[in-house]
Amino acid sequence: MTLPPEFLDRPIAHRGLHDAQVPENSVAAAEAAIAAGYGIELDIQHTADGTPVVFHDYDLTRLAGDEGFVADLTTEELADFRLGKSDQAIPLLSSYLKIIDGRAPLLIEIKDQDGRLGEQIGDLHLRVAEALSGYKGPVAVMSFNPHVVAAFHKQAPDIACGIVSCDYNEDDWPMIDDATRSDLASLSMFDQSGASFVSHDHKDLANPAITALRARGVPILCWTIRSPEAEAQARTRCDNITFEGYPAAT
Repeated sequence: MTLPPEFLDRPIAHRGLHDAQVPENSVAAAEAAIAAGYGIELDIQHTADGTPVVFHDYDLTRLAGDEGFVADLTTEELADFRLGKSDQAIPLLSSYLKIIDGRAPLLIEIKDQDGRLGEQIGDLHLRVAEALSGYKGPVAVMSFNPHVVAAFHKQAPDIACGIVSCDYNEDDWPMIDDATRSDLASLSMFDQSGASFVSHDHKDLANPAITALRARGVPILCWTIRSPEAEAQARTRCDNITFEGYPAAT
């Protein structure tokens, strides 16, 4: 499945349009992105009972002031937390989809559950595919883990999927061995994963693998742009941006 055109005709708000008052990955951030005419990027973790939730981190420390891990809490327990100092709950993916209802393109990142971007991916991709079954709005799914992408593509071939990537610098990815980091940085699994696009670190868009894929007509998105100057530079090497912290032009 090719990436729908809605993901290329407007900037994509990273974790929704959030700021000091509006928490990332909240329904309020999604509504703000919709009102401004942006697409929405969001992250997916799972609860102890396997329910997909819209949340970036593995633990609650930064975003909800608790040291617990999302995967250790039931859906009912997680419902008691609020994001930052707001009244915003951590959204269930199913509820989030009902609220958005096709009003903006959704770029959904399934967070790696293996810890080393390997083959132990669990079943979160199956739960996400189930939640998206019958959803009518423009949607695409991606992951840093190409095994997740391949498994999701097999489960939901009618939904565009892509690989999130970067240069895999050893300092940033110490848990991954050299050979794996090299394979990931070169996007060696792109074709076999069933991916139809890439979302790549904007600082590494000169990567030969990215240049080669773009020459093949593969859409290249990038993350995460934080200024008009960085956006102008990135757009010379990519087809669209994921941004935060400034008003990207629509």
